[in-house]
Amino acid sequence: MRYLLRNLGFYLIAFWTSLTLDFLMPRMMPGDPVSRMLAQSQGELQPDQVTQLRHLLGLDNRPMWRQYLSFVHDVFTGNLGVSISRFPTPVTQVIGSEIGWTLLLGGTALLIAVIAGNLLGVLAAWRRGGALDSVFPPLLVFVGSFPYFWLAMGALYLFGLTLGWFPLNHAYDVTFTPGFSAGFITNVISHLFLPAVTIVLVSIGGWMLGMRNTMIATEAEDYITMAEAKGLSPRRIMFRYAARNALLPSVTNFGLSLGFVVGGALLTEVVFAYPGLGYQLLSAVQALDYPLMQGIFLTITAAVLAANFLVDLVYVRLDPRVRVR
Repeated sequence: MRYLLRNLGFYLIAFWTSLTLDFLMPRMMPGDPVSRMLAQSQGELQPDQVTQLRHLLGLDNRPMWRQYLSFVHDVFTGNLGVSISRFPTPVTQVIGSEIGWTLLLGGTALLIAVIAGNLLGVLAAWRRGGALDSVFPPLLVFVGSFPYFWLAMGALYLFGLTLGWFPLNHAYDVTFTPGFSAGFITNVISHLFLPAVTIVLVSIGGWMLGMRNTMIATEAEDYITMAEAKGLSPRRIMFRYAARNALLPSVTNFGLSLGFVVGGALLTEVVFAYPGLGYQLLSAVQALDYPLMQGIFLTITAAVLAANFLVDLVYVRLDPRVRVR
């Protein structure tokens, strides 16, 4: 319990720090979104309208500390402001419309990479020196050395543009109405396949190599030798004893990787024009959309901290030694 309370305090401090940086960073960027809107309106906005707009966006002449207190109050009351690039849509509504696709793409790719990578790592370590152990780790690490966008563009050109096996962009065809029909779900899967595969190919090698190395160290432990001396089946020793304990570092890495899920594979989303927070973040930066940038950064940070706290809870369950701290 003391371990969890100490970590919870750390996460609260980290969230407050990220909240402060989230407030300061857009204001330190060059440019002014209100000035850009004035230039686009060609002088159609009246002075009082400009003043109201600056107050709405938190860019008025109030002291910085007053703006900060107002920003913190709005965050904790669920008011993240109004998006400039999609005016007058609230930021929460913009994020809510995009985060589902980000979770679908990033979550699917992460789960496949974690499960397949760890399973391959367990089998490679248990049969050290075999074909799986000799071929797959260097091959997958080599593939993982390529940038996401490079594999994404190659896959899009080959399987989408040249062969025409998969759609080129978006999350579903505009001819479909979103719902739980078989046709719509099949269409979503066909749009999801290529971007998810590119993410899996880049990340699965790291999961496999990490699990393999931890398994090799775990196999040398005394309790593995004791289990073998008792005559337990190799399958039971591999999964119930060795793999369970070797999984602990992967659980920690999984919590860190959850930030990738919420943040989205920005470049992959851009290449495939896949709707998500990563693609929306790029649009917000280009449009100097302060409220939307702040909302997306805060969403990513909160998701990472919450996910890591949940991982701490799981870690306590998996490793009894942590409970006595």
